[in-house]
Amino acid sequence: MSRFLTLRVVVGLAFFLIPVSLLASSDPDRVQFGHDIRIGSNDKVGDVTCIGCSVHVSGQVSGDVTTIAGSIFLEQGASIAGDVTVVGGNAHAESATQVAGDLTAIGGDVTTVGGGRWIFLIFLTPFLFLGGIIALIIWMVQRSRHPAPVPAYTLRRS
Repeated sequence: MSRFLTLRVVVGLAFFLIPVSLLASSDPDRVQFGHDIRIGSNDKVGDVTCIGCSVHVSGQVSGDVTTIAGSIFLEQGASIAGDVTVVGGNAHAESATQVAGDLTAIGGDVTTVGGGRWIFLIFLTPFLFLGGIIALIIWMVQRSRHPAPVPAYTLRRS
């Protein structure tokens, strides 16, 4: 019995004597209350949780990103291995971002920006429509000022 007691004491002491830094994962979690979290392009973190604040990600997250009463901004080059969840805020994802899991916004909006072609399409379409209406009005005014000549019919007598 004393042999098992000695083994327990040695294992217990070894557990408490091992530095905490050795037990920490290479991707530490980040939790914040009321202060924004910024993950730089060279940063690698685990799970990110923010309550009453926003999360700005341009690096790598190996877990989930969650905000309550805050927003999530996924900047160009951001990579999320888990889910992105926003409660009472907005999610904004720029081009060249990766989310392996689900992106969910409860009580907010999800905005994704992918390249510059959509800007051209969004701004060009109303101008094309307006230009078409103006061209139609000009055509109708010119037509009413210069009516088309009526062809004269000649009757032949036989």
